Amino acid sequence: MTIHDLPAVNASLNALATVFLTLGFIFIKQQKKDAHRNCMIAAFITSTVFLACYLTYHFSVTAVTKFQGQGIVRPIYFIILITHIILAVVIVPMILMTMSRALKARWEHHKKIARWTWPLWMYVSVTGVIVYLMLYQWFPAK
Repeated sequence: MTIHDLPAVNASLNALATVFLTLGFIFIKQQKKDAHRNCMIAAFITSTVFLACYLTYHFSVTAVTKFQGQGIVRPIYFIILITHIILAVVIVPMILMTMSRALKARWEHHKKIARWTWPLWMYVSVTGVIVYLMLYQWFPAK
């Protein structure tokens, strides 16, 4: 594996985080609190590993990968990318606050912020995969 394999690794980590987030949501709706906790911790660890790989890649690779899509797909890509980046920054403190409240068993406070954290985290994870697919698979540089 080389540094240039990290975008695919990152997309895989985002996809895995999406799976854990989905399962965590299902489990809490079923009142399976231990399973929910385990999935959310797994999503957090997966997202943390993603962040480490993402930063490693972007601090190591100097070349810029330019989006090659044309037509209507171009503004769609940039809307997805910009919202993904903004929410990726916003979600980090929200995740930490949500987890902190859960670890302190402050359930009512945890639920209040989790209602916002979960969908935003899910959006960031899903759009991370979409950005990778659009940039490296569907419209790759020639």
